[in-house]
Amino acid sequence: MPTQTLRAALGRFATGVTVVTCRDADGAFVGLTVSSFNSLSLEPPLVLWSLRKASPTLAAFAAAPRFAVNVLAQSQIEVARCFAAHGAHRFGAGLWALGGHGAPVLQGCAAVFECEAVSQQAAGDHRLFIGRVLAHTEAALAPLVFQGGHYRALGEVL
Repeated sequence: MPTQTLRAALGRFATGVTVVTCRDADGAFVGLTVSSFNSLSLEPPLVLWSLRKASPTLAAFAAAPRFAVNVLAQSQIEVARCFAAHGAHRFGAGLWALGGHGAPVLQGCAAVFECEAVSQQAAGDHRLFIGRVLAHTEAALAPLVFQGGHYRALGEVL
């Protein structure tokens, strides 16, 4: 199966855009743009996201006891682009603070999930991370969407 055609077909599925964050062993903020985020369970409250095994941030997330999933609002497209870029000073984009559970949290998001790492599992060229939601917030803001290789705004509510 050709990788490019599979990627194009998967790109037809619209996803939300998140910035997943943690702190490394030295306490430095680590984060990247992630579209592979999903709810997993309400009881107990679990979420799931995945990270490429080749990512330079893998070691930090693999060792982090806590992480945050910041669901970006449409107005935060530049934050998404900054955190998707290589080598950028990522935390210069947006207003960041240390969340109540130890991971960086972005102000102005559509939602934030502060999580305790529960498990990790290798899956192909990615590692799956499952977290138990310790705290969450949400705002009545339209989320940023990614589809077909592009950031998009939501249309009318149907």
